Amino acid sequence: MTTSRPGLSIGPTSEFTHFFHVRPGHGPALREALRELQAAPGYRDGDYDLPIATIHEARFVPFDDDTRLLFATSFDGSWDAYMDDFAAKPLKLFDAIFRHVEGYDGLPDLEAVKKFILSAQLTAGGYSRNYGGTVKEIRKAERVNRAFQAVLDDPAAAEALQAPALAPLLAEAAD
Repeated sequence: MTTSRPGLSIGPTSEFTHFFHVRPGHGPALREALRELQAAPGYRDGDYDLPIATIHEARFVPFDDDTRLLFATSFDGSWDAYMDDFAAKPLKLFDAIFRHVEGYDGLPDLEAVKKFILSAQLTAGGYSRNYGGTVKEIRKAERVNRAFQAVLDDPAAAEALQAPALAPLLAEAAD
């Protein structure tokens, strides 16, 4: 289903797809800015605490000999709420990337952010997900799972785990 803004939505989550033209000669500097983003806290491999907490995943892909840039992500909530959250964060790393694309003149305020993003955003031709939860729900499920695994590993819990009411939970944990 389409929304009032570009992008498809499935349940509470929407896709966000952009294609930018890289400024001539800026390919190497763009790739360096992407390496710096990837090395920043929240973006490194194993860091699962992105500054924008509603993002499921994000990717930047230089292509066509570094003359184009794809920026794609999916997020929970509305387009405008995502933009408000994005604009409220320190944008130094994103500024370092976008300064290498045409049409970027800085992000002095929320309206400039929205205008810039809308200038390059397209609605995906297809979008699907393999799970239904929001980022908040998924993070809670991971915390509950870690806590439950700790209970399963605790010998003092053996008697309590015999309760018939826990049978469905234990069956699920056995997978």
